[in-house]
Formats: sequence, structure tokens, C-alpha cells
Amino acid sequence: MMIRPRRNRRNEVIRSMVRENILTPHDLIAPLFVIEGKSSRIAINSMPGQSRLSVDELVKECRELYALGVKCVSLFPAIEDNLKTADAREAYNPQGLNARAIRAVKEALPDMLVMADIALDPYSSDGHDGIVDTKTGEILNDVTLEILAKQAICEANAGADIVGPSDMMDGRVGFIRKALDQNSHHNALIMSYTAKYASGYYGPFREALDSAPKKGDKKTYQMDPANGREALREAALDEAEGADILMVKPGLPYLDVIYRLRQATNLPIAAYNVSGEYAMIKAASERGWIDNDKVILETLLSFKRAGADTILTYFAKEAAMLLGK
Repeated sequence: MMIRPRRNRRNEVIRSMVRENILTPHDLIAPLFVIEGKSSRIAINSMPGQSRLSVDELVKECRELYALGVKCVSLFPAIEDNLKTADAREAYNPQGLNARAIRAVKEALPDMLVMADIALDPYSSDGHDGIVDTKTGEILNDVTLEILAKQAICEANAGADIVGPSDMMDGRVGFIRKALDQNSHHNALIMSYTAKYASGYYGPFREALDSAPKKGDKKTYQMDPANGREALREAALDEAEGADILMVKPGLPYLDVIYRLRQATNLPIAAYNVSGEYAMIKAASERGWIDNDKVILETLLSFKRAGADTILTYFAKEAAMLLGK
């Protein structure tokens, strides 16, 4: 035989020389859950190894991640029920939990990139990403934009380097970009949740934040899992409105969407390896059905192969430790 592809696989030196994609800790963003209190770590039952962290414990976790080479975190606050309102006004409270957490991380680790989520569901008594019309149950797009802009300004004022609109309201990227620029935050990046699907993979996350909708679902604003081409439309709009990075969420069931966006844009692409994906791998590995370490790295590498430049993943710390061996 003249052609033997196995020659390029003969040993590790050759395999590493011709390897098409490489995963490093710098590719990873660690999503972290924040709660009130002190010296508190509350385990999340459906996400083994993950906890809700008080602000002081959050800072400790960020120090460990930074030392391992993970230089970006995304914060998600678990707000107390008495602060949740129909107008979600706690979302832009400069003394609120999220703003305090951002300031604490930036004060302790100025070079750690902090990403702040932009959506109303953690703050809403309705559990939706936007304001709910009390008469019709409709999620009000344009009214919501005003609050999202206030939230983005609040988080940027606190020191957030990146804001991540995860709400899927129409026009929110341009609205937030204009608001940030008008408030001297022209250097704040927008990582848009461009193709966020109405997925069944979010269950453990919603348990962690107690942010599930009280009525109805999110299908009128999150994307239909049946659609791929629609993601290209959303991406074109977000890019035109000033997004700096485009995200696909969830990750594993939508590798094809990541690939499509990679072919359609020169902007960086992010993949969100979501809570349900994490939980499935952990459940199977705890039962001895799969090799935990191998599957973690293989999963994360699949996002790179599909075209993602960065990956939000609850495996960030564990993967960084594996990569450092």
C-alpha cells in the first residue's frame, strides 16, 4: 500500500506533531454560583463537585482557577426569594450580590476576567428572562431591554470585563452596546448567547439558582431545537449590533450549530457545556460506566474541533488539573 494513514498515528510524538486541535486551560471559562453568607459552600446535588459559594469562598475558588491557568469566570447569583420581584429591579442594584461578587473578584485578582450574566430570571418572581405581561403572560421584549441595559451598566460599573446577554430578547445586543458606550464602558466585551436553545439540558442549573419559570416555558424567546439555519440569522444580527463573541448553548447537542457559525463569521465562537451535559458525565462516571478523565477531555476537545474558540464548562477546574499533569 502506498498510502497508510496509520503512519501518522504510530507514536505520541508523531500524533502530537500532526494534531489538528489542542485544548489548554486558557480555552476554558468557569461558571460559578454565588450566594450570600460567609465561609459557605453548599453542594449542588445534581452537579457532583459543584457548589454554591459565598463571596469569600468564590474568591478562593477564583485564586485556585487562576493558578491552574483558567483566567476567566462567569458568575451566576442565587438571589434570595424576598428580593425577587416582577420587575426584577434587584438585577441592577449596585449593592446587590452579583455586583459585590464582581468587585470582590476584581479586587483580589485584577487580571482575572469576570463575565457577568445579563438576564432577569435569577431576579424575577416569575422566573422568566424578561418582564411578563400580567394579563396575557407574554414576555415583553422592548420593556425588558431597558432593564437589561441597566443591569449591564451595573455589572460593568462593578468591574465586569464581559457581559453575557443570555435572555434572547430581540435587539438586546445593540441596546446594551449603546448603553455601555454611553456610560464610558466602550471596552466592555459582549459575549452574546446568540443561539440559546429551549433545551432540556438546563435542569441542574435551574436547581442551583432556583430560577425555573413559575408558569409556562421559554419557547417564545429561546430557540427551537429543531432549527439550525435560524442560528445564522441570530448570529448576523448580533454581529451587526456589536457583539464581540458569539455563543452556542447547549454545546454537545448543537455541535453542528457551532460548526455552521464558524463557517459564517470571523468573530470568536464560544460553546457552553451546560449543567445537564456535566451531570450526565458525572452520573455515568460515578457508576463506573465511563472513564471520567478521558470523557471530560474528549468532550471539551469536541467543541474545539467543531470550531469553538472558548468553552464555558463546569469541568474547567478538573480539566485544567488534568491538562497540567
